[in-house]
Amino acid sequence: MTSANTMIDRALAEAHLPALLMALIHLTGDTELLSPEWRARYKPMADLSTAREGGYPPAMATELRARAKAAIEANMAGAETAPFIPSPDVIARMMNFVAGADIPARYIPFLMEQLGFAGHDTSLPLTPEKVRSLAQSRMRVIVVGAGMSGLLAAIRLKQAGVDVTVIEKNADVGGTWFENVYPGCRVDVPSHLYAYSFETRTDFTQFFSTQDVLLAYCREMAEKYDLRPHIAFNTTVEEAVFDERAAIWQVKLHDANGVRTLQAEAVITAVGQLNRPNIPEIKGKARFAGPSFHSAAWRRDIDLSGKRVAVIGTGASAYQFVPEIAKNIAHLSVFQRTAPWPLPKAHYHHEVPPEKIWLLNNVPFYDKWYRFYLFWTLTDGAIAALTADPGWEGPPQTIGAANAYFRRLLTEAIEAQVAGRPDLLAKLIPNYPAGGKRLLVDNGLWSQTMRRENVDLVTTPIEEIRAEGVVTNDGHLHAADVIIYGTGFQASKFIWPMRIVGRNGLEIQDAWQGDARAYLGITAPGFPNLFMIYGPNTNLVVNGSIVLFSECAVRYIMGCLALLAETGSPTLEVKQSVHDEFNIKVDEANAMMAWGAAGVSSWYKNATGRVSQNWPFPLVDYWNATLAPNPDDFLIQN
Repeated sequence: MTSANTMIDRALAEAHLPALLMALIHLTGDTELLSPEWRARYKPMADLSTAREGGYPPAMATELRARAKAAIEANMAGAETAPFIPSPDVIARMMNFVAGADIPARYIPFLMEQLGFAGHDTSLPLTPEKVRSLAQSRMRVIVVGAGMSGLLAAIRLKQAGVDVTVIEKNADVGGTWFENVYPGCRVDVPSHLYAYSFETRTDFTQFFSTQDVLLAYCREMAEKYDLRPHIAFNTTVEEAVFDERAAIWQVKLHDANGVRTLQAEAVITAVGQLNRPNIPEIKGKARFAGPSFHSAAWRRDIDLSGKRVAVIGTGASAYQFVPEIAKNIAHLSVFQRTAPWPLPKAHYHHEVPPEKIWLLNNVPFYDKWYRFYLFWTLTDGAIAALTADPGWEGPPQTIGAANAYFRRLLTEAIEAQVAGRPDLLAKLIPNYPAGGKRLLVDNGLWSQTMRRENVDLVTTPIEEIRAEGVVTNDGHLHAADVIIYGTGFQASKFIWPMRIVGRNGLEIQDAWQGDARAYLGITAPGFPNLFMIYGPNTNLVVNGSIVLFSECAVRYIMGCLALLAETGSPTLEVKQSVHDEFNIKVDEANAMMAWGAAGVSSWYKNATGRVSQNWPFPLVDYWNATLAPNPDDFLIQN
């Protein structure tokens, strides 16, 4: 028992105290702990790092740990037969305590499902009757892409007895986690949120998992659900053409053996928004004498040691690989067009302590409440900071009171990191509202790297590229042996370069005219039985993991397929009016967000200036909208 006691003491020292308090209620049934004095006292934005103590003074923290230790020891000794399961009303109060805020009632069903308290079976979000209808329909579905979203769709379709074929251009599953192998590659969402709700993990060894861990997770899911026999690897979709007479999609594929065609009643694209690299047109780039490549196509065969390297771009990928390569090269020139806002996370590169893993695995319900804390503070609990106040007349480069406060916190973090370097500070403070572009997770390593003697942060615009390096418009030549492009992706070209042809021979890119739109980001008029995951306006800025949005989209798509099976209808197509009304609301809401602010340019906006990427509403609204399709929204052919 001595070793167990030692582990408990060590684990409690690592515990997130509000989550621990909720676990204590489950262990003891003592709802008196929900008295006001125990309510979490932090404000999520006020502590942008960890907020582990919940704002409790030392005496309260000591008391909480002591009470939790006694309850854990009793539970391990078998004194408690089963944890206490509170009523929904009490669960709602518990959520308020952990969030440190009053969560609106409309969130409760959503959050209870995410916590697994509502009796929902998230392993298959369809009724047995719908599953039987799908299995009996002999429907064939083609899924394009075997990343996190494509694998999820395949899992659900296979569980429902649907004939599914997944087309994957790469040699293995994983999507972005297979393709991006640059040094330092990792997720910027906490590991404990970046997993399927029905396949959560308590044994992640890093707070923010690296590429190899996430690729292993994808491979594990493919093996566990026996998906590989359903996946055609090293195969691309050249085009998908809807045959109106037969109500069938004709999907032309290309692989090592040439071209072939598959037929399917429905097609689901799961190709992501960030998978086609963008290399800007810079005068003279073809004249460069050394190797050059995009970060998403990292050249492992090139040894950067002792080299002069030019990195063009300071987006999310550059933020991760620049600090890694700067350690061993002769000189690094980083070319920055606009500075990103870094979101401080002190533990960004930290390993999860064994004691915390022990807590997650051994203290009943602690894992659920810890995940809830992460979820709320990173999702709708933070969205107010990026929302404009109507008629705001505050400081420049802010859009509201909460946004101004957020900007001040981020600015103070940068100032602390580059103290004594006013020249560098001027380059690192963005000139647009916080949240206007993608927020990058950082633990100070970027600023530390920019302070290195062998690193220059160049903000003078690039004029051209010559054989010897990069020339800025002040005439200075920045000599380089290697150029690396950290310039992002062609995000606005949704489901490109596939040729998708719907009714009346209409190609989807012609329908969009560079301005992609879809109802709920999932379906578009004129393209029956075509569904998208991570489609237009489904990207998340601060409010959560895209995995959750993918789960919402797949549930909705499964509902649409079940609707086809139940009605015996060959096609289902969203009404133009429903599609248009939805997109009007999306555009109005995006105009009130930081990323929609006038004068802010980013990959969130397409060539027309419209925000085609982002979801501007609370996450719970997408969950509610995708619980099940409304038959009245569709043209259903009889």
